[in-house]
Amino acid sequence: MKALRAISRVLSSSSSHLPPTSKILSSHLYRSCLPRSFAARALRQTPAPAPAPADSDADLPSADFDSSSFSIPTQAPTAPKKLIWDEAHRARADEVLYGKPAAQSRSQPEVVEDDEEFEERERATRLARALLEASLCLPDEEEEEDMVVKEEDQRSLSVGIIGAPNAGKSCLTNFMVGTKVAAVSRKTNTTTREVLGVMTKGNAQICFFDTPGLMIGHHGYPYRTDVKVRVESAWSSIELYDLLIMMFDVHRHLTMPDTRVIKLIKHLGEKVHSKQKRVLCMNKVDMVEDKKDLLKVAKEFADLPGYDKYFMISGLKGSGVKDLIQYLMDQAVKRPWDEDPTTMSEEIMKTISLEVVREKMLDHIHQEIPYVIEHRLMDWKELRDGSLRVEQHFITPKPSHRQILVGKNGSKIGRIGIEANEELRSIFKRNVHLILQVRVARKRNA
Repeated sequence: MKALRAISRVLSSSSSHLPPTSKILSSHLYRSCLPRSFAARALRQTPAPAPAPADSDADLPSADFDSSSFSIPTQAPTAPKKLIWDEAHRARADEVLYGKPAAQSRSQPEVVEDDEEFEERERATRLARALLEASLCLPDEEEEEDMVVKEEDQRSLSVGIIGAPNAGKSCLTNFMVGTKVAAVSRKTNTTTREVLGVMTKGNAQICFFDTPGLMIGHHGYPYRTDVKVRVESAWSSIELYDLLIMMFDVHRHLTMPDTRVIKLIKHLGEKVHSKQKRVLCMNKVDMVEDKKDLLKVAKEFADLPGYDKYFMISGLKGSGVKDLIQYLMDQAVKRPWDEDPTTMSEEIMKTISLEVVREKMLDHIHQEIPYVIEHRLMDWKELRDGSLRVEQHFITPKPSHRQILVGKNGSKIGRIGIEANEELRSIFKRNVHLILQVRVARKRNA
C-alpha cells in the first residue's frame, strides 16, 4: 500500500507539468500498475470447515451459556497469617495447661504507643483470652465426625419453617444446615417450592423444610389465590411436620406493622395442637436498636396458647440460633434417620443447583420478569472424571423477556452462569459443567 501511495503521488505531481498526451500515458501507466501490485500480494487461504461427525450435536440449538467457554476463577492458596501473641496471657496459658510457673513481674520501661499499636495490642489480648477460654472448655463428645450411631439409638425430627414473605426463612435454613440449600434474595417470594435441608448432630437428625411465604387476607383466612398453587400446597403441608416454626420479621413489625402478618401469627397460635408443637421465632433482632422493644413484642403474643416457646434470633448472624437448635434436638423422637448424614443425595443436589441458579437470576433480573419465567432442570449427569454436567432451561412467555435475560451479546446470562457455576463448585467440592439455555414458550393452539 505504501508503494501505491508513492506511485500515485509521483504520477500526480509529474502529470501537472506534462503536456496532455503525457498525462494520458501517465494515467495509463497508473491503471496498469495498480492491478499488478495487488496481484503480487499473497491471498490469505481460509481453511475449509471440517465435516461434522455423524453423532455430533450440530442439529441441537446452541446454549446461551456454557461453562466450558469461560474460565472460572480459582482462589490461589494463601500463606497462613502469623498470629500475634500477648506474652502475659501466653504465660498464664502455659501455667494452666502445662504447669509451668508464670514469669515474675517484669520491669519494663514505659513506651508511648500510637493508636495503631494500641489497637494491635488490644486485638492480641482478645485473641489470647479467647484461646485461653477455649482451652479450658471440655470437648464436646457429640461433635465427633467419626461417630457411628446404631439404628436403635437414632432420633429424628421433621421441622417445617413457615412465615410471611421475606421473614428470613431460607436464611435461617441455610445457617442451621451449614450450607446453602435455599435461595436467598431481597425480593419477595424467592422460595417457590418446598426445600429440604438436613442437619445431623450426635444421634439426632433434623430435617428442615423451607416453605414459600404464606399470607392471610384481611378477612382473617388464608389466601386461595395468593401466588396460586405453591402457597396452597404450603398451607396443606402444615400438619405434616413434627414441629412447626412460625417466623416473622420483628424489625418490620416494630417499624411498619402489617395487620396481615399479625393475623397469620394469631391464626396459627390460637389453638393447641396435640400432635404438633409450634414455636414462634422473632427474626432479625440484630436490626432492632432498642432491645427493650423485643419484650413488648413478646408480651403482645404471649397469650397465644398454640406456641410452646418463643425465640429471639438472627438468621443472618446466628445470634440465638444455638438455643433454638438445642431445643429442636431435645424434641427429636426415636426414629431411624431419613437421610444419610455422610453423603448428599442426588435429589438434594438437584434442588441446590436449581436454587443457586435462581438466586443469581434474582440478583440480576428485576421487576416482574423473574416471576413469569419457568425454570427447569433438563439434564443431570455424573461424568467419568467425577464432575457433574448440569443443564437448565429458562422458559420465558415473551421474546422480549428472553432478550432481557440473555442480555447484550449474552452478557447477563453469562454473568449468572459464571457466578452460579463458581458457587456450585464450592458447595459440591467438584467440577461442575453448567449449561443454561433461554427459550420462548410455545403458543398453545386455540
